[in-house]
Amino acid sequence: MIDRWLEEVKQGAAPEELGMILVHNGIVRGTSKLGEPVLGMKLSYDEKKLNSIIPIFQKRPGIVEVKIWINAGNLAVGDDIMLLLVAGRFRTDVLPVFEELLSVIKNEIVTEEEVQ
Repeated sequence: MIDRWLEEVKQGAAPEELGMILVHNGIVRGTSKLGEPVLGMKLSYDEKKLNSIIPIFQKRPGIVEVKIWINAGNLAVGDDIMLLLVAGRFRTDVLPVFEELLSVIKNEIVTEEEVQ
C-alpha cells in the first residue's frame, strides 16, 4: 500500500510543490509501554471523525497530500496498526503537520486495548 501511495503522490503533485514525503507504519509491539508482554491489541477508531480531519490537514500551507489507513479489529503482535503519509513542499511544512496529525489520531480517533 505504501508503494502505491508514494507513486500516486509523486504522479499527482506538481513537482514544485513536492519536496518531502513522510510515512509512519505503526506496528503492534510484543510489550506494553511498561515492558509487560502482550499477545496483541483490540483496536477501533472513529471513521467519521478521521474522515473529517483529513481535509483540514490537507489544506495546511505547503501540504499536498495526506493518506491514512487504520487496521481495526483484533490485532496480533507484528500486525500493522496504521499507515500515515504526509507529503508537502518543505520539511518545515511537513514535519509539524505529521506530528500533529499523528497525535490527533492517537489521542482522539483511535481506541486501543492491549491483550495480555
